[in-house]
Amino acid sequence: MSGEIKRLKLSDLQNDHDTFINELYTGLKEYGFVILQEHSINKAKLDRAYDLVKQLFELPDEVKMQYDSGPGGARGYTAFGRENAKGNPHADLKEFWHIGQNVPTDSQYFSIYPANVWPREIPEFKEFFQQFYQDLETLGKTMLEALGEAMGLEKEFFRDMVTDGNSICRLLHYPSLKGLDASKSMRAAAHADINLLTLLVGATDSGLELLDRDGKWMPVVSDEDEIVLDTGDMMSRLTNDVLPSTIHRVVNPPNQDSSRFSMPFFLHPHSNASLACLPQCAGPGGSKYPPITAGEFLEQRLVEIGLRKEQ
Repeated sequence: MSGEIKRLKLSDLQNDHDTFINELYTGLKEYGFVILQEHSINKAKLDRAYDLVKQLFELPDEVKMQYDSGPGGARGYTAFGRENAKGNPHADLKEFWHIGQNVPTDSQYFSIYPANVWPREIPEFKEFFQQFYQDLETLGKTMLEALGEAMGLEKEFFRDMVTDGNSICRLLHYPSLKGLDASKSMRAAAHADINLLTLLVGATDSGLELLDRDGKWMPVVSDEDEIVLDTGDMMSRLTNDVLPSTIHRVVNPPNQDSSRFSMPFFLHPHSNASLACLPQCAGPGGSKYPPITAGEFLEQRLVEIGLRKEQ
């Protein structure tokens, strides 16, 4: 496959609506990735987010471990070397912190979604990232609504799926590799995302690559104020692979002293949402995948990537 990943300006959703939704759909269909420019989260807010993320991971390990996420890595801190890509026995070279959905006490998901964990050592952290989470979720809903329109779905189809969804903002640190044996591991081994749609805020260093339809690794190059969108396995199941979940990875840097930070937002449906194939995507051969709920699929994948033990 030749060509480049599509770059779209969010302002065109209003200014050139039909072109925008068609470009979004074809970009995700061809590559599973598009790059969003002129989005709704300003550069100053992104810079502040990275300042706070750096403060977080500069905390001593014994302090970070006070906020250990436990089985499943659902909220709080997950230590270096604990997660692996599906099918890969070697752990990724990263540590991360998860921020999840806040639902009201009367929500049916209140007892299902774990409570968020906040580092007491960084007083501004909680207030900032609660708002940052909402900003990314709102942008994600807008993108899903545009994608649904391109697919001929009812306007509220995706919005209903992800309202009170089990979405995750992952704050990622790939430390310097100096002094580490990285011969069998990389920062993030080849994998597909679990969720419907991922919003990846421009990282502080390069290294992201996608596997194109010709089986070649292709660098995904974005600026710090751009957001990379990609489709995950839940979208792939829902659309019968019409919108593929593209394999990607983060390769180790040539400079072993460098570290990397990134902030992917994984847009998930609520746990009871059905991932059964959409009728318009079934094709002559019917659905490739059996019906499953988003909650069941998430549990299955957490076992596969080493964050949860099989029951």
